[in-house]
Amino acid sequence: MPFMKPTILILVLLLSLSCKKERAAVQLNAPKSAAYTKDTLTLTKAHYHDKVLGALVGSAIGDAMGASTEMWHRKDIQLKYGYITGLTPAERVQSPEGTWENNLLAGATTDDTRWKYLMVDYLKKVQGAPNAAAFSNYITEYYQFLAHDLQDPDIATNTDLLDEKMEKLDWIKEWARVSMAYDQDPNQYLAALNRFYGGEMSCAGQLYTPMFGLIAKNTEEAYALGYEHALFDIGYAKDISALVAAMVQMALRTQDMHAILNVVPFTDTEGYQDSRLVGRIPYAIWTTALQQVRLAEEGHLQGTLALDPPHPPKAPKHYPGTTMDWAQQEQLYRFLENEKRAIPFHSAEIWQIMVTGMAHGKGDFLKTLQFIVNYGRDNDTVAAVAGMILGAQAGYAQLPKELREDVVRVNKENLGIDLEAMAGQMTALAYP
Repeated sequence: MPFMKPTILILVLLLSLSCKKERAAVQLNAPKSAAYTKDTLTLTKAHYHDKVLGALVGSAIGDAMGASTEMWHRKDIQLKYGYITGLTPAERVQSPEGTWENNLLAGATTDDTRWKYLMVDYLKKVQGAPNAAAFSNYITEYYQFLAHDLQDPDIATNTDLLDEKMEKLDWIKEWARVSMAYDQDPNQYLAALNRFYGGEMSCAGQLYTPMFGLIAKNTEEAYALGYEHALFDIGYAKDISALVAAMVQMALRTQDMHAILNVVPFTDTEGYQDSRLVGRIPYAIWTTALQQVRLAEEGHLQGTLALDPPHPPKAPKHYPGTTMDWAQQEQLYRFLENEKRAIPFHSAEIWQIMVTGMAHGKGDFLKTLQFIVNYGRDNDTVAAVAGMILGAQAGYAQLPKELREDVVRVNKENLGIDLEAMAGQMTALAYP
């Protein structure tokens, strides 16, 4: 075949390109991600105050219900208490992360509620402009205040006073090491963070990030504030800490538990879902938990729960449901036990128990907290997070009357934590 002349070859190429261009596929724009809630939440001052008080007291109820059995196995709980349905005396030895006194009254709380107390003070100090730098500085200054307090001359003649002050210092020193490094140098911060509580993926952020759900305008902002302030979390624990803040914000808006739980798949501003090979771990945990609840419910309805031995296990003393209800709950407990982590306060374990309990409880405050507390492990922390979400959903007036009044009274009179005053301060910030 003879070679084409250069000019003819160029014309042929241009014509072929032109034809291909005409046949090119229509370009469709990629969809834009939409926020789960974009609108600014608007509540009356009285309604907001009731919701905030409900969140604070709901969290304290969960904390107090688990205080007596924190870190226990469920079989040990059943041996001593049967099935816990309300508040029990905190018969335990004092500790920095637990109660700051031995054997406190029913209704006494632990560090979960102390963190809410600190957060109200922090939010007052930043006056509506919370940020990571201000938060780290707040923790550092709190530690330095406690360290300076050791200079109290009365310590020289009062060893009990020294113990009291040292316990408060022991509680915050792990956190202060990280916050001081954050203020100084990125490399120092990473080094301190990676040894925080032994370098484990702890539930640190979940102790306080739910509070941002109470001040945010929408779920996206709540997630962003929670994520920014999760200075003590590593890996996907930051995602979990941000999600619980977003769930609290949604709980202020709706009575629909499905809508609150669905914050999870629709709130991912950091793009965890796009992670290669692994994807978004908290979402996978969420999905599995909901599936297990549905499976247990279906087995309950059909009378074919997958338990070994096949006949329903005996319900513990004081359990308020039927034998088949208990079989369903025991199946969920076995699922959680099979999935447990090496340490009870692992962020993913706290998250898994909480989601399972909330899906099982379907918005019922007491049923959900009873499920969580009677499972054991780090039950006061799980119940405190779930209690804040459900308390924000219900409002203070709808919480169980005896529980809410006892917790408010004991925290105020015995622990110096005035939950009603805290709600008033939060309301004053939102409605100056």
